[in-house]
Amino acid sequence: MAERKPIESWLTDMDGVLIHEGVPIPGADAFIKKLKETGKPFLVLTNNSIYTARDLHARLARMGLDVPVESLWTSALATAKFLDNQHPGGTAYVIGEAGLTTALHDIGYVLTDHDPDFVILGETRTYSFEAMTKAVRLINNGARFIATNPDETGPSAEGALPATGAVAALITKATGKAPYFVGKPNPLMMRTGLNAIGAHSETSAMIGDRMDTDVLAGLEAGMETFLVLTGLTSKADIERYPFRPTNVVDSIADLVERI
Repeated sequence: MAERKPIESWLTDMDGVLIHEGVPIPGADAFIKKLKETGKPFLVLTNNSIYTARDLHARLARMGLDVPVESLWTSALATAKFLDNQHPGGTAYVIGEAGLTTALHDIGYVLTDHDPDFVILGETRTYSFEAMTKAVRLINNGARFIATNPDETGPSAEGALPATGAVAALITKATGKAPYFVGKPNPLMMRTGLNAIGAHSETSAMIGDRMDTDVLAGLEAGMETFLVLTGLTSKADIERYPFRPTNVVDSIADLVERI
């Protein structure tokens, strides 16, 4: 394997890498602090489209992690960036929360249920039968189908919750139309994130706790990848996949000295 160039910028997943069930993972604060001290560009990524970057900044600050607003990259922001490039000034019917609707408003999109260009599905805790029925009918009438991410379940204190990917499957079954998923593992989310901080894949690294999203997206975007074992993937799980991370470490704490 060809030797990689030194890492000049870092992308990291949030849940399972920096925090777990609302609690910082040991070493996360030191990792963020070191990045800020060195001035190296970095992004904290999440497939969750519920919150705005400002919301996430405040939530992380309450946990003791000071991540600048401009260093947060969500699937909602990536979706808005994609649409602004592909179809600027469009219209959309949106199922989602403030993170997604704010991102779309900020790029000049009009949110409507009258003959929209797109139906955009994001994360929400209040999926309604009425909203899903409307989405199905609009897609059948020609609206193009976009989803912020393919995650089928999300975490909660009580257990797994159905997430965007599961609801997208329901709409696909009813319409015969599959959505374009913008979030991980689509490397588009990585590439638009790298562009946002002026970084290049050859000198960037992706840190994640999932092989099927974080590592795969980093690999397909051409980055060095680090799998941490503080989230959903164990060492034994790695062998089930036909691809491998560049590096496997116990936790984010092991990477502080790599910065």
